[in-house]
Amino acid sequence: MNSTPSKDKPGAPAKRWSRRKAARPQELVAAALALFVERGYAATRLEDVAAAAGVSKGTVYLYFANKEELFKTVVRESLVPALAKGVDLVEGYQGSTPELLRELLRGWWGLIGATPVAGLTKLILAEAGNFPDIAAFYHREVTVPGDELFARVLARGVARGELRALPPNPATSLICAPLVFLMLWQHGLGAGSAIEIDPEAYLDNLLEVLLFGLTTGAARDTPLPPQSGPYFWEQFRPAAGPAPLPDGRQGDET
Repeated sequence: MNSTPSKDKPGAPAKRWSRRKAARPQELVAAALALFVERGYAATRLEDVAAAAGVSKGTVYLYFANKEELFKTVVRESLVPALAKGVDLVEGYQGSTPELLRELLRGWWGLIGATPVAGLTKLILAEAGNFPDIAAFYHREVTVPGDELFARVLARGVARGELRALPPNPATSLICAPLVFLMLWQHGLGAGSAIEIDPEAYLDNLLEVLLFGLTTGAARDTPLPPQSGPYFWEQFRPAAGPAPLPDGRQGDET
């Protein structure tokens, strides 16, 4: 029997440890997102985040100074990247502005509205009065860039003679408000209601209403062609948002 020790085994635990340590911030962010959406900001404790991620409370402080910093990281790693994808789409889009608006509405739903990340909007609306700092952060990092994104789309449509010239404010708010409502409906308002809202049909009808009010010239008389091929956002869906918690994690790891 060969009793010579393997040269690979001593290094294997160290490599696994290194991989686990590198993944730990993402595990904490994923756990925090789930708890923030489920419990809200005030009721989420760092020790609960640590327990959900399978680490000690002290480990959380190795990566985040406090709960506010953890929350900001959740927003930056879940919502902000989706907005960046929207900017990329607008900058390189070659089709008509009505088609671009459809892409953005579908992309918003696929990357944000249909995911747990949508629950962060409910959290902000519910707790902004008690936590003005996180409300201001959310407004700066999410609301303002979102408004600016849709304002660029409206300006594009006006420049191409496809959309009517309307003041960006409140026009962008009139686009975003129905999206916020749909997120709130999915995360509480619709509970126990006899009314059922199909998100796909909702978005189709929203787009129809928006285009009826916004389009002008030839674009007003040109039916929106069916979507050909996958939507732009679908290529990013697997990587959107924080990474899920891994299987087989060990509790109280530091």
